[in-house]
Amino acid sequence: MVGKLESPHRTGENCKARTRIEARWSLACHAWREQLHGSGLSWGPRPGLGSTCLQEWKGPPASAPRGDLMFLLDSSASVSHYEFSRVREFVGQLVAPLPLGTGALRASLVHVGTRPYTEFPFGQHSSGEAAQDAVRASVQRMGDTHTGLALAYAKEQLFAEAAGARPGVPKVLVWVTDGGSSDPVGPPMQELKDLGVTVFIVSTGRGNFLELSAAASAPAKKHLHFVDVDDLHIIVQELRGSILDAMRPQQLRATEITSSGFRLAWPPLLTADSGYYVLELIPSAQPGAARRQQLPGNATDWAWAGLDPDTDYDVALVPESNVRLLRPQQLRVRTRPGEAGPGAVPAPTQLAALPAPEEAGPERIVISHARPRSLRVSWAPALGAAAALGYHVQFGPLRGGAAQRVEVPAGRNCTTLQGLAPGTAYLVTVTAAFRSGRESALSAKACTADGPRPRPRPVPRASTPGTASPEP
Repeated sequence: MVGKLESPHRTGENCKARTRIEARWSLACHAWREQLHGSGLSWGPRPGLGSTCLQEWKGPPASAPRGDLMFLLDSSASVSHYEFSRVREFVGQLVAPLPLGTGALRASLVHVGTRPYTEFPFGQHSSGEAAQDAVRASVQRMGDTHTGLALAYAKEQLFAEAAGARPGVPKVLVWVTDGGSSDPVGPPMQELKDLGVTVFIVSTGRGNFLELSAAASAPAKKHLHFVDVDDLHIIVQELRGSILDAMRPQQLRATEITSSGFRLAWPPLLTADSGYYVLELIPSAQPGAARRQQLPGNATDWAWAGLDPDTDYDVALVPESNVRLLRPQQLRVRTRPGEAGPGAVPAPTQLAALPAPEEAGPERIVISHARPRSLRVSWAPALGAAAALGYHVQFGPLRGGAAQRVEVPAGRNCTTLQGLAPGTAYLVTVTAAFRSGRESALSAKACTADGPRPRPRPVPRASTPGTASPEP
C-alpha cells in the first residue's frame, strides 16, 4: 500500500520541488488505480493540482434510445381487410411502450399503395400511447403495391427536416408486407441502407425469400421475420428490442454517406468534464492528407464534408479521458460515386448484346394433400423464362426450428415433404437454379393437418418385494 504523502502546498516551495511531489502523487495514484480496478471508483481532479486523485466516478450518461423510426405499412389491395387489421394491431403493440419524445425517439407511419401516404409525420406524437391510437385509427388505402415508390418517398422523409426528421440521429425503417410489390424494391432499399438506415422486414409468409433477405439489413436472421399474420404477436418483444438496440449506437458508425461526405455517430463515452475526442480522417490512398478535429466530451456525432467521391477513408475516434483509459475506435468508409463532370471523357460505345433469356423463378406455389405429417408442394415456372437446371425446396417451422432441404431435378415441378409435425405452420421456399449461377426463389406458408401426437411409451412399474409381476 502506498504511504501517506505530505501536502505539496508549502510556502516558498520552489518549482523543482513541486514537480517532484507531483510525480510522487502521480505514482501513488497509479498504484491505487491498480489496486482498486473494478471497484466502481475512478479518478478525478485533485483540488489545487492539475493531477488526479481518488474520487467516485459517475461516468457518462447511459445511452438512451434516440432516433427516427418509420413504419412502412402495406396498405394496398393485395392485403385483405382482415390481414390489414392484424398488421395494424401489431404495429400498435410495437410502438406503444416506446419512449417517444422531442429529445428521444420520433415515429412516423407511411402507407404503401398506388402512391405513398403519410398517416402521421415524425414528431406529431409525443408518447407511444398516442402513436398507438393513431395507428389503430388508420384506414387501408387500397390501390396497387408500389413499394419501390414508397421507399423513395421514405428516403426523402427520413432525412427531411420539414417532415420532422433530425440530422445526425439513427434512422430505422420497419417494412411490414405481404411479400409482393408491383415495382422494383432492391435499388431504393439499397440507397436507404447506404445512407445508414437500419431496415427491418416483417413478411406475413409470402414473397421471394432471397430478395427479402437481400433487402433487409445484415444479418438477415436478425432483421427479417417471416410470420403468419395471426402469429405476429410472437415477435413483438424481440423486434422492439432490436429496434431499440439500433437506436443506441454501440460503437463508431457512419451514416448519411454521400459522394462528398458522411456523418459519424458514436455512444457517449465521455462527459463535458471528463475529457475530449480527437477525430482523425485519412484517405487510404493518401496517408499524408490527414484531417483532424477536436470535439468536446459531450459530443456524439460529427459530419465530414468536402470529400472526394468513390474514395476509401480511414476514420479513428480517440477518446482522451482524464478519468479512465478508453481505446480508440476505427472505421473505414467509402464515399458514394459522383456524377461525371463537364470535362469527363465519355465511355466508349458498346455494341448492343442480344437480350439474354429472363431468369425468373416460380410464379406461383400451390400447397395440396396436406396431412398430419406430409404435404405436397407444386409450382408453376415463369412463362418464357430460361430453363432452370433444377430446384431445391427448403422448409422449416414458422415459429423456429431446423430447416430442411429437398433437391428436385429439372423437368419436375412438385415434391412431397415428409416427416412433418401435425398442426404446424411451415415456411416453404422453392428456388430455381440457372446455368449462370443465379438463383430465383418464391416463398409460401403451408400448414399440416391436425393429427394424433406420438404417445409416450409406458414406463414399466417396479415389482414390490415379495410379490410377483403379473404375467403379460
